[in-house]
Amino acid sequence: MSEPLIFELGAPGRTSSYMPDCDVPGRPPEELVPADLLRKRPPEFPEVGEREAAGHFTRLSSLNYGVDTGFYPLGSCTMKYNPKINEYAARLPGFARLHPYQPEDQAQGALRLMYETQGYLAEITGMDQFTLQPAAGAHGEFTGLLMIKAYHDHRGDTGRRKVIVSDSSHGTNPATAALCGLEVLQIRSGRDGTVDMEALGEALGDDTAAVMLTNPNTLGLFEKEILEIAGAVHRAGAMLYCDGANMNAVMGISRPGDMGFDVIHLNLHKTFSTPHGGGGPGSGPVGVKSHLAPFLPSPVVRLNPDSGIYFFDYDRPLSIGKVRAFYGNFGVVVRAYAYIRAVGGEGLREASENAVINANYLLSLLKGKYRVPFDRHCMHEFVVAPPAGFRESGLHTVDIAKRLMDYGYHPPTVYFPLIVEEALMVEPTETESKATLDDFARAMLEIAREGLESPGLLRDAPVSTPVSRLDEVSAARRPRLRWQPPGAAE
Repeated sequence: MSEPLIFELGAPGRTSSYMPDCDVPGRPPEELVPADLLRKRPPEFPEVGEREAAGHFTRLSSLNYGVDTGFYPLGSCTMKYNPKINEYAARLPGFARLHPYQPEDQAQGALRLMYETQGYLAEITGMDQFTLQPAAGAHGEFTGLLMIKAYHDHRGDTGRRKVIVSDSSHGTNPATAALCGLEVLQIRSGRDGTVDMEALGEALGDDTAAVMLTNPNTLGLFEKEILEIAGAVHRAGAMLYCDGANMNAVMGISRPGDMGFDVIHLNLHKTFSTPHGGGGPGSGPVGVKSHLAPFLPSPVVRLNPDSGIYFFDYDRPLSIGKVRAFYGNFGVVVRAYAYIRAVGGEGLREASENAVINANYLLSLLKGKYRVPFDRHCMHEFVVAPPAGFRESGLHTVDIAKRLMDYGYHPPTVYFPLIVEEALMVEPTETESKATLDDFARAMLEIAREGLESPGLLRDAPVSTPVSRLDEVSAARRPRLRWQPPGAAE
């Protein structure tokens, strides 16, 4: 028999069980479970008391970093604070305990919430109809491109199989197009960081199915020629798709539908203040103009104007079908609904205005030391590069990010978008105060000084965190996803 494992906590025989043994009569396990499925020896778990176990997991939880514990300037992700009233609303028993197969006549409140959310999102974006099924932004892209593909095929225009994306686009854009069986064509950005109209004109043709854009784009810059872009796309017979990841910059101010977009997905877990990160939850509703509405996933929520009854409409012969089990991440939709109703139209506009103000303010504090590849007013986020002299000292953007952790901040997005060498993308969101932005700027400026005067500080960072700098290549290629005793084979 092998030696017992030695764990970091606990000792053989240690326990804190204070409950008496069960005295309820019942059949023994060997009569309930087939013999070949019964364990031959107990599992090798650490033997700890309840106090030790509770302390261990509580300590681990305190090491987590999130929007409730600190500034989270993760560019392109809109990591803003989520009001707790949204969480309360999503936990109301009538919503949280509702079964997805509940009969429609017993779920009228939930159906009304979904119906009204569809309407609010359509009004905010300038679209005609929405589906709430997609589970995240990339899933929304997949849904939108499937509808565009179905639209062209229904018209007999089956040769349209190319999707044009910008070289600054989110990586999900080309990945989604490829997943839909479409060909990806990337075009260059202009010198000002926006779409190069000449490159777009050369790329458009009879084989173009769609052009995917984010506005404002991933550099945090508004596409000022968006109406001209939309006109060129539509004259070519293609559809214009809006990646709505950056909607936090324009809600209540401008609407993608008015700009000429035919389809948009929204990230409720970004713009509409619902939890974000850690792999979920997410929600990526998709809105379309009327010519694409027949292809929306089935079902959509409708209201019978005569009876006042809400229902699921399955009678959709041109629908692309279901894209997700049931009707979407309902709990996330409830949170977004609560947020929209709480702040209203004016509040949404104010949120975007403050997000833009915060980004421009923070950029103004950093631009004297950090290099700014596109020196113009930004929208909700901006991209900078390391100060002059860093490269000569062998320092890179990742060193700035690691050093920021010693100052108690979550690093911004690094090395994206790819068209900016050594990019560092910052999105402060509207929920942060001027004091927070000032403190973050001081840390960034101090890091700029340290890098020029004591570059070793940055190369060794972080030094104050529970785990020091990892070998990122090895961590990616040979990850250790579970605890192993010392000396165990990896």
